[in-house]
Amino acid sequence: MRYIRFAFLAVLGIVLISVSLANRGFVTLKLMPDDLAALAGFNFTLSLPLFVVVLGGIAAGLVIGFIWEWMREFRIRREADAKAREVRKLEREVTRLKKKESQGRDDVLVILDEAS
Repeated sequence: MRYIRFAFLAVLGIVLISVSLANRGFVTLKLMPDDLAALAGFNFTLSLPLFVVVLGGIAAGLVIGFIWEWMREFRIRREADAKAREVRKLEREVTRLKKKESQGRDDVLVILDEAS
């Protein structure tokens, strides 16, 4: 399985490198359209190679997706933590009750009761 993962990563790397080499031309990114920039009084432009724009867009999409899912699953994680705390509390209570019930009894009988 490890070799399949390495092979997949190698193929992915080769594809990304070939896309990067094929798209080295510079593109201009503008913050606003020209008419709106003239109205606002400023315009931010940036010239980058096309592959940086494409790969940066993919990376930004992944980061936004991860953050979105982390926020969406917050309620589920909070409920799971509450259930885990409740389970630990109940386990302590069961242990305490077993000790209280087994006081003054023979150790062998206590062990047999715990096994059943």
